[in-house]
Amino acid sequence: MRVAAPLRGLALCLVGCASGTHICSSPMQYARLSARAMSRVARAPSMALKTGIVGLPNVGKSTLFNALMQESQAQAANFPFCTIEPNVGVLAVPDERLEALGKLHASKKVVPTSLSFVDIAGLVAGASKGEGLGNQFLANIRECDAIVHVVRCFDDPNVVHVDGSVDPLRDIDVISLELVLSDMAQVDRRLQKAKKDRKTNPVEVEALEKLAEGLDSGTPALRLDLSDEEWKTVEGLGLLSAKKVIYAANVLDSELADGNANVEKVAARAAEEGASHVIVSAQVEAELVELDSEERAEFLESLGVAAGESGLEKLIAQVYRLLQLRTYYTSGETESKAWTIRAGMLAPQAAGVIHTDFEKGFIRAETVAYKALMDAGTYQAAKEGGLVRSEGKEYEVQDGDVMLFRFNV
Repeated sequence: MRVAAPLRGLALCLVGCASGTHICSSPMQYARLSARAMSRVARAPSMALKTGIVGLPNVGKSTLFNALMQESQAQAANFPFCTIEPNVGVLAVPDERLEALGKLHASKKVVPTSLSFVDIAGLVAGASKGEGLGNQFLANIRECDAIVHVVRCFDDPNVVHVDGSVDPLRDIDVISLELVLSDMAQVDRRLQKAKKDRKTNPVEVEALEKLAEGLDSGTPALRLDLSDEEWKTVEGLGLLSAKKVIYAANVLDSELADGNANVEKVAARAAEEGASHVIVSAQVEAELVELDSEERAEFLESLGVAAGESGLEKLIAQVYRLLQLRTYYTSGETESKAWTIRAGMLAPQAAGVIHTDFEKGFIRAETVAYKALMDAGTYQAAKEGGLVRSEGKEYEVQDGDVMLFRFNV
């Protein structure tokens, strides 16, 4: 049986001996393990979740993306279609709990969890028929799990608007309609083929017919009433209008704290659709990248924004809420690391995010809540105080759990 040593770091769990029964329980044992065994760590699977950043040209998408990536990975220029290929970047998620765990165990490495963002070129009316750069970018959105729709809510004569004026609701409608039109074409093609194939699941045909009728009326797929079984039959279509949306209302720096009348319109539309919204200032986020933590706090305070409440931080929180994500931790002297999972994942599935062997040979998980561990001061004190629980295969992992997996392969 291979055992992940109590809070000695993730790598100890992954690189046990190739044969026989063995327990990796100390940094000394860990240091003796071969580089070949260590390579198994790199093969651990990830959630691979993608969030697409979309909107009309010149609304601040690439500027926001640059801030998310904390470096200028995308060209931000004042002309349409400055982003020709989708820029993909992985964002290290700020996490105070992880930093505290790293300090508690004097970890040699602190590894945050991450989210993947895709900066997709500006869409225009007619994109579903090839206008602008058209279907090329609609296809990029299909690969994303959720959409951040950046909406221009600021007036600036120096920044050209593709339609000549600032109107956030009109802009939202333009993008939403293009997603619906693109889905209509795809659903119609699939429906025609499905009806001709006698082997097609009748449930899929029914789902496609409901989608065709709803999309034809201009209703996004996400707002249509399909059963779970029906959705499952059409999930392979990657329907654009079925993806959950966060509206990012992009404002001037002076409006970041309280928004403006345009933001209120976006908030009302989001509430009507059951979507989320956040207020961001892409330019402020770009400037924050250049500052250290103390300067960032001072700058935000000067704008009336509290620490931890920048547009970027609120956006990350909304993505986690929208995609129903949770974070659990492994922590020890070697490494403290955060792991992203879907809400509702059971212990074996959560273990599988680290390595498939963990899920296949799962025996049990030793679990302690983050706050309980920090209050106890040490893992040993938490264990002696009865705060460390032994959980089986049916345990639903909670946000903030600090976990140790025991497995046998």
